[in-house]
Amino acid sequence: MKDRYLSVAEVAEVLGTTVRFPRRLIAERRITFVKVGRHVRIPQSALTAYLESNTVRPVQRRRARYGRAA
Repeated sequence: MKDRYLSVAEVAEVLGTTVRFPRRLIAERRITFVKVGRHVRIPQSALTAYLESNTVRPVQRRRARYGRAA
């Protein structure tokens, strides 16, 4: 399966941010990227992995047990 390579502007659009945010991710090496000459491209799989690793899941609260001494 071929991976699609996204420009910084396309990544910003997917994330709903300005281009400054993906550029910062690249500068801080927090996301995988590919340099094509002077251009920078982010594999779609890297963006998906980044989103999955930074997704905060809701906390599952445990129900209180009956008969516990207070």
